[in-house]
Amino acid sequence: MTNTVPMSQSRTIQTHLVLPPDTNHHETIFGGRVLSYIDEIGAITAMKHCNMPVVTASIDSVDFLSSARVGDVLEMEAVVSFTGRTSMEVYVRVQSMNLVTKETKLTTESFLTFVAVQEGNPMPVPGIVPETENEKILFESGPARREHRKQRIQMKL
Repeated sequence: MTNTVPMSQSRTIQTHLVLPPDTNHHETIFGGRVLSYIDEIGAITAMKHCNMPVVTASIDSVDFLSSARVGDVLEMEAVVSFTGRTSMEVYVRVQSMNLVTKETKLTTESFLTFVAVQEGNPMPVPGIVPETENEKILFESGPARREHRKQRIQMKL
């Protein structure tokens, strides 16, 4: 596949209510729960982009910036931000909202890499075309993040 598609084609939005079982003794959401949500929306976003199954290759970065409390709503938005031959980088932004006060805050930002697979083999994916200014920033900074990922992996080998 050598075609390209707009970044907006992969955009995915999910909402989750923070319930008591999702939280620690401070009544704030467990980081692991947020990671699970991020991995799920990331995979859905990547599959929407390439129209085939994907596997998580790496969670490249996760920045927990603030916490969400019991009763808050998590609003997650994800988009394919950069592509390789068979891989897709997905950007995930998580905001929390207090439904009583309407206060929203950025809680988490993350980049993940997924690989398209068919019968266990990596498959080519379409490229992307950014449309908005924010998409252009994500897209143009993609090669630097990709190089950082490669260097991080090389250091481990």
